Amino acid sequence: MFIGIDLGTSSVKSILVDGGQRLLASATCPLEVQRPAPGHSEQDPEAWWQAVLTTLDALRADQRTAFETTEGIGLSGQMHGAVVLDGKGQVLRPCILWDDVRSTAECVAFEEAFPDSRQVTGNLAMPGFTAPKLLWLRNHEPAVFERTAKVVLPKAYVRFRLTGLLIEDMSDASGTLWLDTGARRWSAPALAATGLGEEAMPDLVEGNASAGQMTDDLVRRFGFRRAPVVAGGAGDNAAGAIGLGAISAGRAFVSLGTSGVLWATTDRFVPYPEAAVHAFCHAVPATWHQMGVTLSAAAALGWWAKVAGASEADLAGALADPPKAPSPATFLPYLAGERTPHNDGAIRGAFADLSYGADRDALTQAVLEGVAFSFRDCLDALAKSGTTIDEADVIGGGSRARVWIGILASVLGVTLHRLADGEHGPAFGAARLARLAVTGEAPEDVCAPPRRIEAIAPVPALVDAYAGRFERYRALYPALRP
Repeated sequence: MFIGIDLGTSSVKSILVDGGQRLLASATCPLEVQRPAPGHSEQDPEAWWQAVLTTLDALRADQRTAFETTEGIGLSGQMHGAVVLDGKGQVLRPCILWDDVRSTAECVAFEEAFPDSRQVTGNLAMPGFTAPKLLWLRNHEPAVFERTAKVVLPKAYVRFRLTGLLIEDMSDASGTLWLDTGARRWSAPALAATGLGEEAMPDLVEGNASAGQMTDDLVRRFGFRRAPVVAGGAGDNAAGAIGLGAISAGRAFVSLGTSGVLWATTDRFVPYPEAAVHAFCHAVPATWHQMGVTLSAAAALGWWAKVAGASEADLAGALADPPKAPSPATFLPYLAGERTPHNDGAIRGAFADLSYGADRDALTQAVLEGVAFSFRDCLDALAKSGTTIDEADVIGGGSRARVWIGILASVLGVTLHRLADGEHGPAFGAARLARLAVTGEAPEDVCAPPRRIEAIAPVPALVDAYAGRFERYRALYPALRP
């Protein structure tokens, strides 16, 4: 038996799977985000730990016999958060989260202090990453910074509570701006640019490697027959890719979650920071990936559903599938800024090209198309780096709207695949990594992709029509900049 724990922003989800990778039990515990000032986003690491305990207790209550035979635990987690610990391992302040934007000025300072940052880390300095957060602490909370002995990411803190060890995997470490991503090791110059040394970092392992065992007191608490191995694990998107079997070069997927991700697995380090493409290590050895990220995907439809006073399913279900033509209205989904390709935290969204004929259906279609256009920006950015995508799987809550997948296919000009079971999520990938850490099996023998149930190809007439609308969408961005 294997357990996968996914530490998300809104909840902790834990699952129990058997040797046949069948889901036996799952449990979720909600989390809250604190926003003490505009642009600030924080969580208490103790709340994560209590949520982990709650979900594990629930798994045990549901499947006690199977639970107690657990051999391995895998971790997935929200990326980029800064948990600062003192010399005794005590948390010094709430974790600054991935969507916190207070460190915008520190991003400029970091790249000035480390001119080779983009080439070494593979990424632009953005407020979401961890390194600028530590510069902000040095500038604004110097007493906390001076007491900081270790900096860890959210899931590494959970591992610390499970095992007593400070260890991080390569995929999550890639999101700190402290990793030499091509060499898969900490970068001394990157750390020096934030006033830190390598002694402040956790040890590094691959995601499918063992990263300690559960402590004896926790083994007794949960009634495990032996101490489970805790795998290196992965950042949330990499864990999702493990669950999808996207571990070989050329595999791609579109994630229509709260934010949107266009993922491409690569067999080498392919940085292209000029267009805000993320280049990270994957959770298995000698493998990397690129990501284009749009900050408002399914969240944009959720926002529009609240404004329109209808459910997301009803709004999408009212549209023709496929649409006969693009919406006459244009929507720019920059409700929370944008990453790829603009790296613009200040930009905000808009409807344009409105007329008296722009009814609710027209605006719903415009929202779906606007998110699709933001994915087209990601696709073009990856293409400029040399990565081409001919087909991709679709996952995430937005994938339940078939019409949206069809719009995406025609905007991107690629065939998209609906999956029989694409909703396992990062927790399932974490459970797979737990198995790999215990058994030593080859990743390709365990990480099979889910069954594809439908291929949705681009509609030629819509491809041409959307090409023109995309140019209109792209031209509107400069007009919206503050």
